Amino acid sequence: MGLFDQVTGMMGGGDAGKFKVILTWINEQGGIQAILERFREKGFSDVVTSWLSGAHNQSVNPEQVQEVLGTPAISGLAEKLGIDVGSASQLLAEQLPKIVDTLSPAGEVAHDEDLLTKGFHMLKDKFFR
Repeated sequence: MGLFDQVTGMMGGGDAGKFKVILTWINEQGGIQAILERFREKGFSDVVTSWLSGAHNQSVNPEQVQEVLGTPAISGLAEKLGIDVGSASQLLAEQLPKIVDTLSPAGEVAHDEDLLTKGFHMLKDKFFR
């Protein structure tokens, strides 16, 4: 069992478990760069720029997330989380800006970023300061 698994296990699953599923799902979609590119292609360049900058994050709603990422992909996430597609879209709308913020302290996401390792560091910083 990896350190990330141990930490999320100690926390009783919950949000940490969801977080791990989301990070794994992002990797399955081609990584955070691919997701950001999909947002840009669908006309959300300003939103992506706000997520990458140190400024206030522009929000997206669940319908926009579903439009950009597609129902089949979000259905896969929903199934893994045991929730419906609408709830998965809502969860992504809330979490993607935070994940991008954390992965882009210098205004851009490294192409070789390992989300699970970075996710562990996010959890460690949040819970073990």
